[in-house]
Amino acid sequence: MAVMRAVALKLLAVVALLAVLAATYWLLHNSGALARILNGAELREDLARLGAWGPITIVALMVLAILVSPIPSAPIAMAAGAAYGHTWGTLYVLLGAEIGALTAFGLARWLGAEIMRRWFGERLSVGLLGSQNALMGIVLVSRLLPFISFDIISYAAGLTILSIWRFAIATLIGIVPASFLLAHFGGEMATGESDRIMLSVLALGAITLIPFVVKFVRDHLRRTQR
Repeated sequence: MAVMRAVALKLLAVVALLAVLAATYWLLHNSGALARILNGAELREDLARLGAWGPITIVALMVLAILVSPIPSAPIAMAAGAAYGHTWGTLYVLLGAEIGALTAFGLARWLGAEIMRRWFGERLSVGLLGSQNALMGIVLVSRLLPFISFDIISYAAGLTILSIWRFAIATLIGIVPASFLLAHFGGEMATGESDRIMLSVLALGAITLIPFVVKFVRDHLRRTQR
């Protein structure tokens, strides 16, 4: 009975969390705050007015964008680069993204991991879902592919057996290239130099090729060693 009550409380907590996240998005959208956040020029002006609170705002917005999945983080990262340059902008974006990912991971683990274990039992320890190295690799590769949802991967990883320190390392390594290029792209857009903007766009697109290049090289080395 006590176990069932604990599971029921966790399920209620999950529903409550989803309601809070949905309400947060609704309030931001209907108040016009979300539109201002996603407008790079307006957000940059707000950051300039905030002074020392600007970097803290970037970190907080990145965390919010990860926890509330419909909010895109790319415009925030580019605004950080435009306001603080690609070096400091990247650091603020990295900090916010890492904190957001760890928060999503922690919430999913605290609220859902036990429920998943009770529903699926030993099946969670079979195959890739039971391998720390495989799960860490999946997280790392997913961070390098911008068309895979950063937010969903963060929540989903918390439901697996992946240790939090492996998740943190894979996330940090995987988000460095995109964070730097988005911040750099935002900084270049602020200068208005079209040639440099185009190079930044091409570099950002090239990130998606990294996992495929690594796989090609690895497969080629395996074939040559046979």
